[in-house]
Amino acid sequence: MAYLKKKYLLKIPIGVVLIWYLFFSLPVKLFNAPTSTVLFDKENHLLAAKLADDEQWRFPTIDSVPKKFEQCLLQFEDAYFRYHPGFNPISISKALFTNLKQKRIARGGSTITMQTLRLARNKKSRTIYQKIVELILATRLELRYSKDKILQLYTSNTPYGGNIVGLEAASWRYYGRNPHQLSWAESAMLAVLPNAPSLIHPGKNRDRLKKKRDRLLDKLLVEEIIDSTTCYLAKQEPIPSKPQPLPKKTQHLLQHAIKSGYKGQQLNTTIDESLQIRTLEILKNHKPFLESNHIYNASCLVLDIDTGNVLAYVGNTPKSKKQRGQDVDIIQSSRSTGSILKPFLYAASLQEGNILPNTLLPDIPTYIAGYTPKNFSKTYDGAVPAKEALSRSLNVPAVRMLRDYRYERFHDLIRRLGLSTISKPADHYGLSLILGGAEANLWELSGIYASLARTLKKTSTEGRKLMHPPKFIRADNHQENYTSLLDDSSIYLMLEAMLDVNRPEQEEGWEHFNYPQNIAWKTGTSFGNRDAWSIGVSHNYVVGVWVGNADGEGRSELTGTKSASPIMFDIFRQLNTNTWFSPPFNDLFEIETCKHSGYKAGQYCPEKLTILGNENGIKVATCPYHKLTHLSLDRKYQVNSTCTEPYEMIHEPWFVLPPVMEWYYKRKHSGYLDLPPLQSNCSQDGTDIMEVIYPKNFSKLFIPKELNGKLGKLIFKIAHRDPKTTLYWHIDNEFIGETINFHELSLQPQIGKHKLTLVDKNGIRLEKYFEILE
Repeated sequence: MAYLKKKYLLKIPIGVVLIWYLFFSLPVKLFNAPTSTVLFDKENHLLAAKLADDEQWRFPTIDSVPKKFEQCLLQFEDAYFRYHPGFNPISISKALFTNLKQKRIARGGSTITMQTLRLARNKKSRTIYQKIVELILATRLELRYSKDKILQLYTSNTPYGGNIVGLEAASWRYYGRNPHQLSWAESAMLAVLPNAPSLIHPGKNRDRLKKKRDRLLDKLLVEEIIDSTTCYLAKQEPIPSKPQPLPKKTQHLLQHAIKSGYKGQQLNTTIDESLQIRTLEILKNHKPFLESNHIYNASCLVLDIDTGNVLAYVGNTPKSKKQRGQDVDIIQSSRSTGSILKPFLYAASLQEGNILPNTLLPDIPTYIAGYTPKNFSKTYDGAVPAKEALSRSLNVPAVRMLRDYRYERFHDLIRRLGLSTISKPADHYGLSLILGGAEANLWELSGIYASLARTLKKTSTEGRKLMHPPKFIRADNHQENYTSLLDDSSIYLMLEAMLDVNRPEQEEGWEHFNYPQNIAWKTGTSFGNRDAWSIGVSHNYVVGVWVGNADGEGRSELTGTKSASPIMFDIFRQLNTNTWFSPPFNDLFEIETCKHSGYKAGQYCPEKLTILGNENGIKVATCPYHKLTHLSLDRKYQVNSTCTEPYEMIHEPWFVLPPVMEWYYKRKHSGYLDLPPLQSNCSQDGTDIMEVIYPKNFSKLFIPKELNGKLGKLIFKIAHRDPKTTLYWHIDNEFIGETINFHELSLQPQIGKHKLTLVDKNGIRLEKYFEILE
């Protein structure tokens, strides 16, 4: 009895070792061959794919084997697959008898499980020894995996002729659709093709392939898997002549996916195939016009605001004979920003309480520590409301706004909003940060605009935490969110200002359309006309467009308005843009402002206007331009206590801009009323009467050289409240000339420091200092 117990106890560890061997002797991963990177749209339509590293079209393992194909495969290869333990003794016996009789390998007895192992072992030679090895390993494979899993492995790694491996790759190459959408004839053809892929490759021996397929269809009929009508109709379907090319609808997104670490994976993206195709077509339609101006590259990105999902991704123009840089994914490329960052500064300045939407900003020649910004039009308005400065993309007001906000703070803001390309310290960019001195890419810029709009739609503190980069993979819940530093009211007012941007000619009068496109948008053009941007925000979508040359060559015709915005509006026409954002009333406050200056209303503002602004709007200064003016009783002259008694004065509020602002402003605003001249016997400080436009006090200047190499002259320009007055000019106390009406002189001062003295006919005096450098 003890002997028997000992005998059985010895069998236990032997059995454990045997079970362990059966389960774990196989490799952890059967197939290690590289796979293709494959992109599908949100409806599982194939968008693009890239060859595996071994130059094979091998898609990742299929999720499930289509029922039609499974029936065809099992009837053709292994009818008892669902019942045997990995090998079929009857099939092996029949194969052995047939092969011995014909003295050659005429019939195979391998099951699908054994064939899967043969594929995994790199198709070892078909000897009796190898068959025995495959038989043993097949039992172990059956213990490790379910029948469905084995079927998935087999169908994903079977050769289908040429460099096509696996059912899914074959289905797309031969029939251009998902294997679950194949007909009975198509499923049967793909079921018999791996039996001899090199011999009966479509296009070579199509008759033999058709006969094999039809025999399988007949067997399906006999087994009552299909009916006679289905069998007859299936036999009428032709055999494909050759593999067809795979779609190339998102080649640049495919590149981006590979660079993002998804190489060799099958990705279900957020792309809307229909919108992607229409966007490609729009870009194709604009391409001839762009190329006629020697502009060869453009990119488009469409985002869904609520989710941040990428709906269309066109990284560059389609390839053509005039190909230049079409392989570059511009969406991910860093380019000069131009004016595209101005809305963020506008919103930040509103939030800080530096401005209100209608606050007048100086638009005059500006010189700040040697930096001299110019408007695109090379003209000045003198003064312009802040929201109009944004909608017209005026450079000078933007630079002055940045100076007041401080470029160091703005540098920090845009980095925290999500611009990773702003990698250098703030001092490296300085005030040029707002005019294209920095670089950004369309991916991050569009993502920020979408995130700001998303937080506005949530209208809550929690909503401000929904900032994140765009998403192009479905069900990607691992995005790292970050908090917006801009509040809802500032974002809303920013979008309202962008809604007023003048649209291209074909979009004029958009607000009167039956179905108006409510789109807040902003353009940008980099220095040298190298980059043209246009980014638009509707209630549900963001559309970003970049146009230019990938190699950085500038073209005079290349601007955001002319080159990029027509493409953007064409894309928006494919989308629903009728609705608009609801005002975030919980974050907006009524503020009484001066109607003419846009500042908070002061005691001398004759007309007041109540607007909606953010909480910090109450910090904005009171109107500095409406002053109490003292006039003579006939209102013809200004007077003061040096020449008139108080009871002989009329006190009246007057809108008075500083001299330089006034000089430019009244050329654009005919309704501006000049102050009456000062009564002759009254004295007044000169700084209120005239101001130097150029050069500014303590400027350091160079004398320009003409084309002939000789020194040229500098244009000195003065603004005087009474342009008809005579102005006498002196340099270093030496009289050099006089001007009337237009106070400008061409001068060529000597190298060194100088004093400019200006005296008008009333004896009012102004002094400024400048230096001419060698």
